[in-house]
Amino acid sequence: MPSEKPPSTVMNGPGIARYPNIFSALKVGGAICRNRVKYAACSVSNFNTRDGSITDREYARMEVIARTGAGMITNQGAYPDSEGAGKAYYRQLSIADDQYIPGFRKIADMLHRGGAIAIQQILHAGRYGGIDLDHCVQPSEVPQTLRHFRPPRQMSRDDIRRCVQDHCQASRRAMEAGFDGVEITAFMGYLLANFLSPFTNRRTDEYGGSLENRGRFMVELLDAIREAIGKDRLLIIRLNGEELMDERGGNSPPECIEFMKMAEQAGADCISIVVGWHESTRGALGRDVHDDQWLPLAENASRAVKIPVAFGPRFCDPVKAEQALARGAFGLWEVCRPFLADPELLHKVARDRLEEIRPCVGGLLCLSRMFRNLPYICAVNPRLGHEVEPEYELRPARMRKKVLVIGGGPGGLECAFIAAQRGHSVVLCEKSERLGGQLLPASREIGGGRIFVDLARYYETMLKKFNVEVRLGTEVTPQLCAQIAPDVSVVATGSEIEHFPIPGIHRNHVVIAHDILEEGAPCGDRVVVLGGERIGLVAAEYLASRGKQVTLIELGKRLGEDVIATFKWRHTAWVRELQIQALLNTRAKEVTEEGVVVEEEAGSERLVPADTVILAIPRKARQQLLTDLEFVCDELYAIGDAVKPRSMHNAIREGYLIGIRI
Repeated sequence: MPSEKPPSTVMNGPGIARYPNIFSALKVGGAICRNRVKYAACSVSNFNTRDGSITDREYARMEVIARTGAGMITNQGAYPDSEGAGKAYYRQLSIADDQYIPGFRKIADMLHRGGAIAIQQILHAGRYGGIDLDHCVQPSEVPQTLRHFRPPRQMSRDDIRRCVQDHCQASRRAMEAGFDGVEITAFMGYLLANFLSPFTNRRTDEYGGSLENRGRFMVELLDAIREAIGKDRLLIIRLNGEELMDERGGNSPPECIEFMKMAEQAGADCISIVVGWHESTRGALGRDVHDDQWLPLAENASRAVKIPVAFGPRFCDPVKAEQALARGAFGLWEVCRPFLADPELLHKVARDRLEEIRPCVGGLLCLSRMFRNLPYICAVNPRLGHEVEPEYELRPARMRKKVLVIGGGPGGLECAFIAAQRGHSVVLCEKSERLGGQLLPASREIGGGRIFVDLARYYETMLKKFNVEVRLGTEVTPQLCAQIAPDVSVVATGSEIEHFPIPGIHRNHVVIAHDILEEGAPCGDRVVVLGGERIGLVAAEYLASRGKQVTLIELGKRLGEDVIATFKWRHTAWVRELQIQALLNTRAKEVTEEGVVVEEEAGSERLVPADTVILAIPRKARQQLLTDLEFVCDELYAIGDAVKPRSMHNAIREGYLIGIRI
């Protein structure tokens, strides 16, 4: 195991003294972790081949992970069985054969060069596995609640023994590849969690029934793996601190603690705490979860066991992590998605430059992509997953240019600071008096929307750092552009909501959604929101949470068509909790003084009373400057909603790509 930090990964700076617990060493089993940060295997990247082999794209990504500075790094989960019953994702890594050892050795070497303890996670998906098969395996034939998972097949005793051997052989391969230990998955509804839970374990033999019996498979597996890897290698297990499966008869938090005690007795060196199952009806990781909501789970676990507890679900703040470590709430700060958003996070903490950390916005785009067997990406880090591609590499500009960025939304902000970071001279003009664009109305989202203000503040910090000239309250015209005389102009003017053509749409009590969310325009007690896409949902929920009586009118058959799947359910729940009336397949025909006349699916008409009518559709790209500036500057580009109204991550990605292209 690594004992010294290679020179390239040695951290220094004022943050080392300011956050002494984060940067203190910790003994885990027989190893010394150089700091209290564990990089979590939080997502399957889907960068690899269908047979589970590692690709150059994955190696390039792992080089970035190896440089994060984390004292312990867990490689993403690999399935252990040759049949593929444990395989959850089409391009999940396999560790089911010796042929894979050289690829894993290359990753272990990368992590060691970075000074980290290298851990390989073994992930048998159980109820959520068998993606290439016509079935999944689990302790009992409990029907799936989510249709896309495979029909269940109950495991026999022989199947259980064979599964134990598969895990032992997988662990042996990880050791031969040079890893310092393995991490076993017993969380999120994967195989071991299926045995632990009374929801999915209805067996009547020695593997079912009592808590002790439900934990038997876990204990036998840990015992066997310890025998296979030896006493000097690390054995870590990920367990639920809270399943969020009460309505289905899952384990309670006290029962989860008992399984942690059993794992400790079976020889585990560290317990990693996770929250929720894929089938949970409550969220565990999104921005709607308060950043220290799950911290008591770690505190309870740390009191119950003597081995280190690793914790990190939605726990992103280094200041709070330092405080929690100081009082012994947990032993290792386990970080994943914040590292996806900003791989330099820990280095910035060491330099005491927390304002330069790009925040994870908790929209779970990474998970949304992974669940569709697509390579994961990040809403705020366009480089994620493209590390192997030279066209995504940020290099100094060959020729310094004067760049005019028009619009201070997420796309324009990203483009401006990336271009400036490369050495260009950048002027950013924003028509309003604030930077942020669509981030500002988005920040009114009732569950954690303030993170978008944090993102805007991050961009302001980076603009100052790289000397971008910011002109607020400045509308760009061809005359102003000619006066600035840029070599390159980037139109990032975003989109606007139009008054669509129905009678009465220009009445005084009709308000644009942005005016309500950004400027606090007056609003009556009875509100009708026209449009059930994201901006309409945010406006409706924001007003309903303040006591307004809100009705949503949507022409389509679903709400939130432009919301990613991993957050759409949250809006659905808010609409229900806030008692917002949603009229689907309904067309607005006229706005009157009394409200909105609508035509419902069957063709009948009725009046929906309203004191205020809010327009949330249609969104139209602001593109006039593309015509106006065509013969005013040398190079002209459009990004974000100025191309087509879409999501924030599209704007940031396009801003980045133009910023590194100029």
